[in-house]
Amino acid sequence: MSLPDVFHEIAKRVNNWGRWGADDELGTLNLITDEVVREAAACVRSGRRIPLALPLQQDGVQTGMIPGRVNPLHVMVQINQEIFGPGTVACSDDAVTMGLQAGTHWDALTHVSHSGRLYNGRPAGTITAHGGAEFAGMATARHIVSRGVLLDVARAHGVEQLDGAHAVTPEDLEAAEELAGTRVRAGDIVLVRTGQMRVCLAGDKHGYGYPSPGLSIRTPEWFHARDVAAVANDTLTFEIFPPEIEDLWLPVHALDLVEMGMPQGQNWNLEELSTACGQEGRYAFLLSATPEPFVGATGAPVAPVAVL
Repeated sequence: MSLPDVFHEIAKRVNNWGRWGADDELGTLNLITDEVVREAAACVRSGRRIPLALPLQQDGVQTGMIPGRVNPLHVMVQINQEIFGPGTVACSDDAVTMGLQAGTHWDALTHVSHSGRLYNGRPAGTITAHGGAEFAGMATARHIVSRGVLLDVARAHGVEQLDGAHAVTPEDLEAAEELAGTRVRAGDIVLVRTGQMRVCLAGDKHGYGYPSPGLSIRTPEWFHARDVAAVANDTLTFEIFPPEIEDLWLPVHALDLVEMGMPQGQNWNLEELSTACGQEGRYAFLLSATPEPFVGATGAPVAPVAVL
């Protein structure tokens, strides 16, 4: 089934192919300039640090709905072992097997393709079984530090959690922006809170993933107009799930990652941040969110920290 006309129309309006050159692998991360980072650092007032990652554990958020995306399996490979002989310093070491997008993570620009193409028009076939993503893999995003802005859509609606059928629209983002008292600007990383993480934290992993509020197909144009560098939210699927347009699966992924070249993040725990921003009356902060640099990866875990 081919993608509908509405998708292709939006794709033309948000397309960034060639904007930063034919060989560009960073996409909208190019918008995080030295000046943007200096201004982001000026957001730090109290020094309050808010962690935004879920714990990496075997009983994680994955339920098997996405094949191969396994929760972390942690094993000890040595325990108090005197590897240099009796009486020497003893070492403990461990190993883990996990899906790189199992917990709190960034999607690389190569995470999805459509019509046989990746970001910047590269062939989808450049992703191989042995090498992974030869172009625009997660390791190319060497540092993701910028001004973060929390758009607390749930609070803007006067609730702690949006309904599972709620598609977050540009109007929702603007209402949350008004609540935040700051305008999203070029190079910002936007964090969209739906409150869906509350379902996960309450122990209902299946309810967390389905049904789920999330971003509407209309939101990529809003992010494109504001020159946003990256977007993350507190849901499993990022966009509304099931989809708002019947049989059109993951259109926001394709528009953000493929057409715009904008990284997106999922499973970010924004609950403590929401409380802190409400207490301090400000929703902009320094955000440190560099992913683990797995070479060839189409996504990677991240342990983001907001500094107020």
